[in-house]
Amino acid sequence: MSELVPGGNMPLPGGILTLRVPGPFDVSALITDDSGKVRGDGDFVFYNQPTAPGARLQGEHLTIDLLGLRAGASRVTVVVSPADPATPLGHLPPPTLHVTAPGDRPLARFTPPRPQRETLLLLAELYRRGTTWKLRALGQGYADGLAGIARDFGVEVTEDDPTPTAAPGAIRGATPGGTPGAIPSGGVPDTDGFLGLVNSARAAAGSPPVSLDARLAAAARAHASAMAARGLLGSESPDGFSVYQRVTSAGYPYLTVGEHLVSGPRTPAEFVEYCLSAEQSRRTLCDPVFSQAGLAYVADGRSGDLYWTALWARPLSSAGLARTATEVVALTNAERTTAGLRPLSVDPLLTTAAQAHSADMVARAFYSHTSPEGSQPWDRAAAAGCTHGSIGENIACGQRSPAEVVRGWMNSPGHRANILKPDFTHIGIGLAGGGKAGTYWTQLFGG
Repeated sequence: MSELVPGGNMPLPGGILTLRVPGPFDVSALITDDSGKVRGDGDFVFYNQPTAPGARLQGEHLTIDLLGLRAGASRVTVVVSPADPATPLGHLPPPTLHVTAPGDRPLARFTPPRPQRETLLLLAELYRRGTTWKLRALGQGYADGLAGIARDFGVEVTEDDPTPTAAPGAIRGATPGGTPGAIPSGGVPDTDGFLGLVNSARAAAGSPPVSLDARLAAAARAHASAMAARGLLGSESPDGFSVYQRVTSAGYPYLTVGEHLVSGPRTPAEFVEYCLSAEQSRRTLCDPVFSQAGLAYVADGRSGDLYWTALWARPLSSAGLARTATEVVALTNAERTTAGLRPLSVDPLLTTAAQAHSADMVARAFYSHTSPEGSQPWDRAAAAGCTHGSIGENIACGQRSPAEVVRGWMNSPGHRANILKPDFTHIGIGLAGGGKAGTYWTQLFGG
């Protein structure tokens, strides 16, 4: 699965594609030709007109049959707006687009930067080049509402309230809620002093401050609610849904994540004090790698006990992913140097195969060198174009840093043997967060 950044693109397979944007959003689509204009009002797919040739909108799911689009169609622009027009986009978590191929095979995920004053986003576009269709991530803000962008694409739109004072985009008869108030950069009011307490402790430890993030807060609340409903602390719900999966389901792809799951404290001050009382929990709260946080607490209706979830994370970025992989390579080569072996060179093809395997383990909820359809490490390396005669693979899950994962591999005889195998000359690293156990790591060797 590809993690796209604004402007990033990828080829699309044949068959029916499903595009999903979970959360409090409306998804719309505009089907156009090379001119960028619709042929008629029927090319605008939205909640009041959920179908068009080759396109169908059902809740948060938009299905696109590229071969079934009307004649001349060469572009489908995916638009997202608040489900409640009275809520500015800037008050909601950034929408995350999930794209899957037939058979629910994940293809791509894209989370744009947080909107500010925009009333909707052009999230992505599917476009044709010759006989090939591609997906491009956009994340382009638009200030004139759904009605405005429909007009710009050539759709005839009648407002519910045609008076000049009608708010742009209020096409459901609601009035936007005015200017946002003073809110931290994550979009979550710090109403209970939690952020100040945390950042004071982090400053004392020499760590940079964190900001609150609405997506992390939503994931924390969902998990705290699940624990309170059971009256039991745990990283998984009875259905097996883990706290890490809640984070990505809330639209927060992460590079690294940590958590505190606690019951008993009655106030944020007591909670922070508890987290600082033991070495391991203090290390998580003060870890300099984290840049954002979310907190929630929910009472057990039977006992009255409060169940707390605090989430700490750094958001995924292409630069952060590359830095983390580079650090894993450096630590691996340090072990080889200590053993008197030559360092490994990074192979982009091995990297591609390793990253794809980590993402696949997260997306399809398995943990194995053998994929559900039976492919092995050497099969995946060959599919990526590698020509190495010898292939080896290490995998791991749950570790939160390059140092932790390399240390774990070196403490395991089989994994250590791969790292210190003299015949290997090249390496590729992959990692993906959001699985049941957190982050899934792949180390692929070639020689």
